[in-house]
Amino acid sequence: MDHDEVFRALADPNRRLLLDALRIRDGQNLGQLCELIAMSRYGVMKHLRVLEKAGLITCERVGREKYHHLNSVPIQLVYERWVSNYARPWAGALSALKRYVEENEQMEKHIQMIFVQASAEKVWQALTDGALTKQYYFGSSIEAEWKVGGKYRYVNPDGSDLVTGEVIEIDPPHRLVTSFTPHFVPVEIPATQVTWLIEAEGDACKVTIIHEGVDTSTELGGQIGEGWSRILSGLKTLLETGNTLLLPPMGAH
Repeated sequence: MDHDEVFRALADPNRRLLLDALRIRDGQNLGQLCELIAMSRYGVMKHLRVLEKAGLITCERVGREKYHHLNSVPIQLVYERWVSNYARPWAGALSALKRYVEENEQMEKHIQMIFVQASAEKVWQALTDGALTKQYYFGSSIEAEWKVGGKYRYVNPDGSDLVTGEVIEIDPPHRLVTSFTPHFVPVEIPATQVTWLIEAEGDACKVTIIHEGVDTSTELGGQIGEGWSRILSGLKTLLETGNTLLLPPMGAH
């Protein structure tokens, strides 16, 4: 990820306005976003292309419409890179980035994306190998029957379940769809659906996570939204450097 691209994208007030609009209501089309800014559709499209190039938004086509989704992962990475290493001098300047990471969108479909300098096969292995998941998925090792209808569980170091579910679709090394039942909260939560998409982009891959059926305006939804940012950031760090990304506990910012 190019940090300069992220900073350039955030430097323009109109682009920040578009990001705020997607934070408040995710999944808007061009017409809806054009209502917010006093400029031509072409001008808004140019701003959206800059945001997409920086990885700050992702796009989803549904029929003839193109919907735009906020992607907080690049902001998470920039925040970790600069605030964690230069906390005092940069904390004030980057407080807006911190707000984007901590505030969660109220939506039924949560989409995040990141580019990883690794092959699709390596990314798939990192998703399905328990020895690797424990290095980026909150210390948990995945155990699974990798077939449609197969059960899976992310197992904590103490043997308890972090997340369980069932494989709905599987197409190695490009697509994995599962149900998702969290066990890190004291109440029973209905299952939702998670889709992993792995798309080759030259020598790298675009990795997209789509979590459907979760309301990120709730406390649990907020935890899940930040959790995916941390998981994707940790996955990228592991595959590109071989190291585990060390982060403070969630909520400790």
